[in-house]
Amino acid sequence: MTLIADINGSDIFTREKLDEIFPPDRADNFFEALYGEASEGAYDISLEFIGVKEDKILFEFHLKQRPGKCLACNLTYGLPTVFERHPIINIKGIAKRIENLLNEKFSCTGWQIGTTREKSRQLHVLPIAFSVK
Repeated sequence: MTLIADINGSDIFTREKLDEIFPPDRADNFFEALYGEASEGAYDISLEFIGVKEDKILFEFHLKQRPGKCLACNLTYGLPTVFERHPIINIKGIAKRIENLLNEKFSCTGWQIGTTREKSRQLHVLPIAFSVK
């Protein structure tokens, strides 16, 4: 039986694969849905692989300030609830793509989005852990 801890996530979740799971243009689609204009968005969103811990695969959404915009805390602190439910962010679809990359040896049994953390004025992160078995 293969354990999730035996998986080398860095080999699986390369930048190319992360961009397939969560394409860079998804931020524009998200802001277009929210504001009617993609250019109104204050940040770009990327998915970053963090590691494997016990029965979880850890990622972070990186929210990077766009030029000429302000990445204010009030724009990002309510995101856990929004990201969990928003069809463009599509957490359920992300979980399915993770399963596919793991050759369906594991299944995602759930996920948990943490609270937004401010790494700098230009970067906020939103942790997300996918439970697998």
